Amino acid sequence: MVHNHMLKTTYFYAIGLSYKKADADIRGRFSMDDTSKKNLLHQAKEVGIESLIVTSTCNRTELYGHAEHPYQLIKLLCENTKGTIEEFQHVAYIYKNQEAITHMFRVGSGLDSQILGDFEIISQLRTSARASKKLGLLNAFTERLLNAVIQASKRIKNETEISSGVTSVSFASVQYILNTIDNVSDKNILLFGTGKIGRNTCENLVKHTKNEHITLINRTKTKAQEVAGKFNLLVKDYANLQEEINASDILIVATGALNPTVDKNCIQSKKPLLILDLSIPKNVNPNVTELPNVSLIHLDDLSQMTDDTLERRKEFIPLAEKILEDVKQDFNSWLETRKFAPTINALKHKLLDFKNAELETQRKKNADFNEAQAELISNNIIQKITNHFAYHLKTDDTSTDDSIELIRRVFQLESTTHV
Repeated sequence: MVHNHMLKTTYFYAIGLSYKKADADIRGRFSMDDTSKKNLLHQAKEVGIESLIVTSTCNRTELYGHAEHPYQLIKLLCENTKGTIEEFQHVAYIYKNQEAITHMFRVGSGLDSQILGDFEIISQLRTSARASKKLGLLNAFTERLLNAVIQASKRIKNETEISSGVTSVSFASVQYILNTIDNVSDKNILLFGTGKIGRNTCENLVKHTKNEHITLINRTKTKAQEVAGKFNLLVKDYANLQEEINASDILIVATGALNPTVDKNCIQSKKPLLILDLSIPKNVNPNVTELPNVSLIHLDDLSQMTDDTLERRKEFIPLAEKILEDVKQDFNSWLETRKFAPTINALKHKLLDFKNAELETQRKKNADFNEAQAELISNNIIQKITNHFAYHLKTDDTSTDDSIELIRRVFQLESTTHV
């Protein structure tokens, strides 16, 4: 059997868009629910993508994966969202190899979060990685990288105070309510949507407002009942949404709908109503602000509000970055010893092809050819040769990349990934 040693060369990319350049409307066009993420992964597998992690949160949508060219990942993203390639080009970022590794570390450690120190993204990365692994789309490199990012995140959380105070959009929304509304404990609060952000917001509401007038509504009532059961809160049917909005002083919308679920036609009450839209895409139609009694705040507005706690957390950025660099250095050390493995493996197969061709020649030339003895001797020689090359790559002072490139050229090899 002759092996194909001229394999495709792929690189590790991080492609995506975030709150830094993309507003809520654009992020909404590129946002993905669980179904679209699953479809994207299946499509990636069909087109031969080796490894891929897909994340979509309220402030970013990103793909981390191996590809020959970043366009392969961009195409997957645009085909599974409402966003176009032109829109992506205006607001996106593309990182390759070490830049992509660094980006993943910064995102997972909360240093790139919309609210500094927000660690919710690490659990989302974990969940996304599990989905990829189920489909065989998580290679050893990406899994090792993710574990290193998780380790850095834990250390930063435990060894610094960068996560003290407001650490998430859900907490920021509750803080805004506390700072804006007098006598919060007496107000009627309606939480519409009990997904991850909704659940976290609910917990913070109960903990910090001391309010006993909190009502939950979710399209799937059982999910709202699960959350309400923990805190002894009231649950109403989705059919009662309009009635409950008009009975509320504060409405928090955290649904995952692709189109607005609340607009001005839902509101007949004339009393003051504060609406917080924590959804991406936006789930509250901006036309509600045409009503004089309504105030609308979106999560992008919340993230821009700073306080003393945020300023204090900034003091811990240098320490957090040092921890991040320590863990990243360990990962890169592992990567350095691992990256020549595909070349050594390809070399071994090349030598085996030489061996098999030569044995076939000798078999035809010599009637009394001792095939078993020749097989044993040649395999031992091949093992010794590959061991020597591996030892050289591990210990030689010259650049590993230069040595790998030389071996590839001499033996006409190509490894599968570059980092």
